[in-house]
Parts: sequence; C-alpha cells; structure tokens
Amino acid sequence: MTISSIGDNDPCPCGSGKTYRQCCHGRISDADSDSNAQRAAEMVRKALEGHEFRSLEELQAFVTGHVRPQNEHPLDEFHGLSPEQMHSLLYRPFASPDVAIIAEAPEGGATAPISRLFDLLALAIGDQGLKPTATGNLPRAVCREAARSYWDEKAYQDRMQFGAINSEPDFLELHVARLTAERAGLIRKYRGRFRLTQDARRLLSDNGLAAIYPRLFRTYVERCNWGYWDRYPDLPFIQHAFLFTLYLLTRYGTTWRPHRFYEDTFLTAFPMLVREVPPNDIIAPEQTVRSCYTWRALVHFAGFLGLAVVEPASDKLLCPDYRVKALPLLAKTVHFPMPT
Repeated sequence: MTISSIGDNDPCPCGSGKTYRQCCHGRISDADSDSNAQRAAEMVRKALEGHEFRSLEELQAFVTGHVRPQNEHPLDEFHGLSPEQMHSLLYRPFASPDVAIIAEAPEGGATAPISRLFDLLALAIGDQGLKPTATGNLPRAVCREAARSYWDEKAYQDRMQFGAINSEPDFLELHVARLTAERAGLIRKYRGRFRLTQDARRLLSDNGLAAIYPRLFRTYVERCNWGYWDRYPDLPFIQHAFLFTLYLLTRYGTTWRPHRFYEDTFLTAFPMLVREVPPNDIIAPEQTVRSCYTWRALVHFAGFLGLAVVEPASDKLLCPDYRVKALPLLAKTVHFPMPT
C-alpha cells in the first residue's frame, strides 16, 4: 500500500494503531522525501529484516510494539510533546488529564474580555428582558453604551475614527460575545425579547461571572466559528489546535515575544496548513496562514478569552508588529502536567 492510496480510515502506516486521519494525515506527503512517515516506514522495514511471522496479527503486533516508543518520544517540532501527547491535545482536549487539565471554574475568569462583555449584556437585559431590533440584534443605544463601558474614553474615541457604532455587528466584540452566550445556553430570545436563561441566573447567583467563564470558554472553542471575525480562508485546524496554542503560551509566554515567534512555532508543527490555502496571486499561502493564526489564535482567542495580552510593539499607526505575553488567567485555566 502506498501513501497516496491510504484512506482516511485505514490504519496509519506509522504503526500507531490509529487511523490515518487521526494520526499522520497532513504530515505525510509524496513530495516530502524526509517526512516522518517515510522515516518511520524505513525504520520498520529495517526492523522487519530477518523476521518471519505466522499471521498478519503477529506482524501488526510486532510493528506496533516497535513503533510505540517513537510515538512516545518528544519531537522538536512539537516543542517537547510526543506524537501521542499531540494526538490527545488535538482530539481529546477536555478528556486527557495526563496531558492537559482544564479548570472547571478558574479564579479570575470574570476579568476576561468575553466575561466583561457578557456582564454588560446581562445588565442591559436585566429582569425585564431586552427587545431586539428588526434584524434580531441588540439596540444601537445599548451597543454604544456598552462600548463606552468596555473601552476607556480615549480608546472609544480612537475606535470611532474608523466608523460609528450604528448596529450590533459594528461592535464586533460584543456581537461575538452575544452569539457565544446564546450557543452556551446563557442567553435566549423568548417572547420577543433577549433574556437570561435560568441556567445563567443560577450560575450568576452562585458564583458570579467566575461561574460563567468556563461555559463561555468551552463554547467558544467547540461551537463557535473563529473565522466569523475575519475574511481569511476556512483553516479550521487553527481552532482545532487551540490547546496547542495554549501549550505554547504556557511554555514561552512568561516573557514578551513577537507574534511571529508563535507563527513560526505553529507552522513548524503543522506545515501542511500552507497547502490548505486556496491559490492567491497577491498573498503567499504561508503569509495567509501566519496572519490568520495571529488574529484567530492569538488576538481573537487568547486575547479575547483573557489568557494573553497581544498589543502593538510600537506606537506607530497601524503597526504591523505585535508582542505577546501570557496572563495569569492562563495558568489558572489550563495546567499541563508534563514538563513545559
């Protein structure tokens, strides 16, 4: 069986015992002569020399036993993670306590931007509910008042230079927070008004915004489309690998680093993403992936969820360079038991 003939649900040729889709898919290419899969295949070929097997099951057991140590060995391109650990981060992010433990109620979650925006929503909705516009959005006055509370006056005035808030989508942060809260079962439309659900009221009554944050966090990574913020290609893997981004921030985010450092580390781990970008005569595929990663994973995920600060590296207008640093909430939200 050749690499090009392997189906997504066929056993992975590296011998891990997983399907090709769940293991080496995307990391294997006919054009990549030095790929990990080809190196693994050569390693297995040499190991098989001189051995005879009485059944296919015996052969598979030998290959699996021979390759397993490789799957458990940390890889430089994964920044200390083994293929097995990476598989857990990608496919079982909330159910792999040996690799990552995501807190159920992290202290400090109330300070995250998304939590602050939910608080503004809850105040506007109140006990009587809030009537939406004809298009089903929050009223303009509510959006403008929320913007003044969310930003300080200078930031508000700076934002208004690029256009006034005339509808909810003009305040995109609030719009995304509202959509996330609805998907999380915290806000719903009932009898023609936005209302807090009984679940939301119970959580707020018990532990305030700190109890709301975990629901917003999980909904944002599992049920929201990060591409809604921008016009980049789909590239859903960037969102799928959210826990690897948090691993990188945990490992390297104690000091300020340029955003390009995280672009580099992510692309080193997943170079196949470049091949998923549709052809473009203006922007190179790699640059598209880099920009998409910075905005989706760093600014609109880590920043929006209060896990890191991402800010311009200088005071220059429209500065293209950013610097990134983890915030204390990151360590309270996710813990990686293995060395980082």
